[in-house]
Amino acid sequence: MGPGVDPVESDPALPDRTEVVVVGGGIIGSSTALFLARKGIPVVLCEKGQIGAEQSSRNWGWCRTMGRDVRELPLAIESLRLWRGMNALLGAETGFRQAGIAYLCETPAKLAAYDGWIEAARQYQVPTRRLASDEIESVLPGSAVRWAGAVMTPEDGRAEPSRAAPAIALGARAAGAQVLTGCAVRGLDLAGGRITGVVTERGRIACQSVVLAGGAWSRLFCGNQGIDLPQLRVLGSVMRTAPLPGGPELAAGASNFGFRKRLDGGYTIAQRNATIADILPDSIRLFRDFAPSWMANRQELRLRLGSRFLEEWRLPRRWGLDGRSPFETVRVMNPVPHAGVLREGREHLSRAFPFFRDMKVVETWGGLIDVTPDAVPVISSVASLPGFFIATGFSGHGFGIGPGAGRLMAELVAGETPVVDPAPFRLDRFRRTVNTA
Repeated sequence: MGPGVDPVESDPALPDRTEVVVVGGGIIGSSTALFLARKGIPVVLCEKGQIGAEQSSRNWGWCRTMGRDVRELPLAIESLRLWRGMNALLGAETGFRQAGIAYLCETPAKLAAYDGWIEAARQYQVPTRRLASDEIESVLPGSAVRWAGAVMTPEDGRAEPSRAAPAIALGARAAGAQVLTGCAVRGLDLAGGRITGVVTERGRIACQSVVLAGGAWSRLFCGNQGIDLPQLRVLGSVMRTAPLPGGPELAAGASNFGFRKRLDGGYTIAQRNATIADILPDSIRLFRDFAPSWMANRQELRLRLGSRFLEEWRLPRRWGLDGRSPFETVRVMNPVPHAGVLREGREHLSRAFPFFRDMKVVETWGGLIDVTPDAVPVISSVASLPGFFIATGFSGHGFGIGPGAGRLMAELVAGETPVVDPAPFRLDRFRRTVNTA
């Protein structure tokens, strides 16, 4: 099972109409609903399972600007600003703490590889700095490794994935949104080439706009509408420990481990740069899109051919809106974590920081991460289908930039001047034909 999430009860009644329907109750969908509701725009948030139960609660919980793709930096900066005020805005605990994040570098070459990014980030006033080898002990004591150096951003932070999306969804409800759980959206209702509503498993909701924030399900949803969204799923594996008193507050990662402190005093731990990429039917369909990324990141990806290929081959790619959809068959995607990856991550961390040698692992889980060919999300309208917007493909970055992405999407839907330039996130950057059925 995945980590338990704070429960969000569903509103009892399906509304006849609203202005915007948001499909997907993860961190992106919940944040979009929050900022739409705060604008006074009627909005309904529909989640097929539980709020935040998939990747939004299964990630590491890092909220960072450091190391982001430069195209994401303005959005990451806005998100960090929102995270700092989120508990006060919601009147609820999201777990956010501004404790800093550091990347530890084993060799001078790895340290030097960050120089170009630090220079590029200066135009955004990101306060990342290099640490010499003898400076690391002062910010992250107890290492058994002589690191070549590190880069650190003290203004970055961490939050609790199992609490954040539910708290944001409840905040959206308090601002006027309706929140429906256990309510899958089967597809879009169209008339004259534009959206007039959605069809859910519980009935139709009339609306003017729809935001798809479906995470790893987004490509399947789009495909049923005749939209070819280039997105794949990769597996991340994570574990958490029992409380470990006296451990580091700073979140940190090296080439083969990453950790951050939790509110309960334990740690969330994973192996960095060890993502499982299952070979699936979509891997073949999207080979030309993803081949450059696979080659560039081949040392970080572990390709695997297994039972998921046949499972996804049997998965319906088209369905009618008057029958059961795939989203009603699997309410919460709950993949098995990769035991070998977790074991390696634990061993690497324990060797580097003996403090963790006696850790008690109390839970492990897997999560499917939605990725795009360039590892930058889609936050965009769909030109060929007026009223349809997509926010997906966050490529493992979605939790940290979720609040900013939600604000940006709300502004796009409302036709307002966006908080950051949305051009890097346009769907049509992939230079493919997008057709609607």
